[in-house]
Amino acid sequence: MQTLANAFQSKLGLAPADVTPRSNVREGGGTMKALAWYGNKDVRIIDAPIPDITQPEDVIVKVTGTTICGSDLHLYHGEILALKKGDILGHEFMGVIDRVGPSVKSLRVGQRVVVSFQIACGKCSYCKRKLSSMCDRTNPSSLQEYMYGTRDAGFFGYSHFTGGFAGGQAEYVRVPFGEVNCLVVPDEIKDEQALYLSDVLPTSYHAVEDTGVKEGDVVGVWGLGPIGLCVAKWALLKGASRVIGIDKVPYRLAQAEKMGVDTVDFTIYTDVAKQIKELVPDGLDVAIDAATFHEPKTVMHKISKALSLETDVSETLNETFLAVKKMGRVGIIAAYAGYTNGLNVGALMEKGIRLIGNGQAPVHLYWNEILNEYIIPGKFDPTFMITHRVPLEDMAKLYQAFDKRELGVIKVFVETRASSPPMAGCPKTSRVDDWGRDDPAVPSLSGDQ
Repeated sequence: MQTLANAFQSKLGLAPADVTPRSNVREGGGTMKALAWYGNKDVRIIDAPIPDITQPEDVIVKVTGTTICGSDLHLYHGEILALKKGDILGHEFMGVIDRVGPSVKSLRVGQRVVVSFQIACGKCSYCKRKLSSMCDRTNPSSLQEYMYGTRDAGFFGYSHFTGGFAGGQAEYVRVPFGEVNCLVVPDEIKDEQALYLSDVLPTSYHAVEDTGVKEGDVVGVWGLGPIGLCVAKWALLKGASRVIGIDKVPYRLAQAEKMGVDTVDFTIYTDVAKQIKELVPDGLDVAIDAATFHEPKTVMHKISKALSLETDVSETLNETFLAVKKMGRVGIIAAYAGYTNGLNVGALMEKGIRLIGNGQAPVHLYWNEILNEYIIPGKFDPTFMITHRVPLEDMAKLYQAFDKRELGVIKVFVETRASSPPMAGCPKTSRVDDWGRDDPAVPSLSGDQ
């Protein structure tokens, strides 16, 4: 990774953008708790200045709920370019409007809102089509321009590769273009139901929609973390005749099976494509990659990663190419970021596979639909994936547990001092050090720094 990173650092710079990544500091001082990155597997709770209105369209959100996302682990491992020590992480959060800029007319102090993980301007050609993740005006990274030939929108808490905006694993966040990037939450919807409209729900829904899952399809889902489990749930709601989930973590496999998903444990069936063909002789109609790129299984990729000859691993994609039928569809919602070796491009071409890079999900395209047509009527209850609730002060240890896939962690609601009490039926507040203490089979992280 470092070899490739060094090659690109000379390209890192700032291109013109219509939003300022760095926030003003609140007049009169004051600090907040926030989770910041300091190096590989080194994240810390710090006291940071409370942000203030910087541009007229800004709002300041007092965070009432945040969380950790699977893609945050790429930051935790230092795999995303252009991280800087002290960067505040976190892109999935909600809260209460604390301050509004002078140009903000439709939001008021005290309103509950969920914030999209991407920062959209609302005015460019992509934003006018609700393709908020593709906004042309909010990401100043010339490094991303160099690598991809263009830039995504700016993202909260995801390095200077996505604009350098302070993230939501904090007590306060400045939200640029607040009227565009905040969705007002109805009073009857609790924070645990609304929080994941920021990322997980639109991202998983987008994977299913963009890859074209339709009634009767047989769908394979690689990776049964929060995104993968939601992908499986959406696929079933869209009429898939069968969903097969691939993972190795027992409690994730068990959760998928409760939802009616068939599972393949790749530590038992090391030839995943062969096992899928045993289950579905004709192959899958659709495969969706919701897995990770930073954990190589084969010797070739372990060496390539160790020697920094690749940033991303192609093994999951190669399995999908072998498992889908001819003319099948493969969607990539996993957060690949750089370069890979050994991609089976021959299978891709010869089988006529439709490989679809889903891209970062355009949250604004879907969040009203998901809220009004699925969450409010009770067709999709996002609380099924919440396994724990912890205070913000435990975020560093939460990263350890989430990274190690220990202690049954799937999705966590992280509370702040401004949070409401837990919703009925959802986990009560606990401390990471206490997890597993009553179960000798589950290790505790107490003392593990």
